[in-house]
Parts: sequence; C-alpha cells; structure tokens
Amino acid sequence: MILAVFAGSFDPPTYGHLNVIERAGRLFDRIHIVIAVNRKKKYLFSTEERLDMMRELVKPFSGVSVHLWDRLIVDYAKEHNAQILLRGVRNSADFSYELELSMMNRGLNPDIETVFIPTDPKYVVIRSSAIKEVASFGGDISSMVPDSVKERLKMKFLQKTV
Repeated sequence: MILAVFAGSFDPPTYGHLNVIERAGRLFDRIHIVIAVNRKKKYLFSTEERLDMMRELVKPFSGVSVHLWDRLIVDYAKEHNAQILLRGVRNSADFSYELELSMMNRGLNPDIETVFIPTDPKYVVIRSSAIKEVASFGGDISSMVPDSVKERLKMKFLQKTV
C-alpha cells in the first residue's frame, strides 16, 4: 500500500488542490491531506475551518483522509510510514520552489520521495492568495473554488466589513 502525503495550508482549498488529489488517487492507494499548522503564519481561516472544509471536500474520494500537523512534513511522513510527499505545481516558479523544498526534505529523510503533479491547465492561475483578494472585493470566484468554500469566503469577508 503506497501512502502519499499532500501537505499545505489550504487557506482556502481550491479546485486546483482537488484536481491534484483526484489525479493522485489514481496513482496511490491512500492519500493523507495534511493541513499545516504554523503559529507564525497568519491564515484567513482557522485551523478548524480549514480542517472542516477539506474533510467535506474529500468525502467523494476513497482512500483520502485529512489531518493536522505542526512540525516538519517529513516527520509526519515517517511517523505514518508514508513513502511519498505529493506536491502540486502550476508553473515554472512553483516548480523551482518545490524542487528546492524537495531537496531539503530529501536531506532530512532520504527514504521519502517527492512526486510532482502539474495541475490541469484550467487551474494554472488559481492561487489561494489571489482568490482571497478577489473574494474580498466581491468578485466571482466560482470557477476557482467549490460552492461551500465560496460561501465561507463570502461570510468571512462580510464579517470583516461589519
């Protein structure tokens, strides 16, 4: 059984994330979605909100579960006997960053491989930071995130204006 770990902040989860998860599901027996908990980073959504959103979104996928982690991802992989770190890439800038990260992770644990999955071309411009910005101005993000995420973003920005 091959276990892949797909880690990220998922703030918010996007169609690009789901595309990578769906495609990885054809390659790996199990996938752990690992939501990063970094106390130094400012998130729009709380840890619990991100966990709830991802759990809801991955229900249709078999072999996929969602977890929280606040330490090095290679430590998570080792603790859960995962063989693969899964990374989605949209463009050459993503690839450059992810390649450096994969080399650092390899140095930390040479038993864990990194596999890159390029996103479907229709999701290539989707970035969580851009989605949050568009949503903050009331723009249409329906092609970028599932409806449940869109509604949460809408509520989040309505709260900020009150």
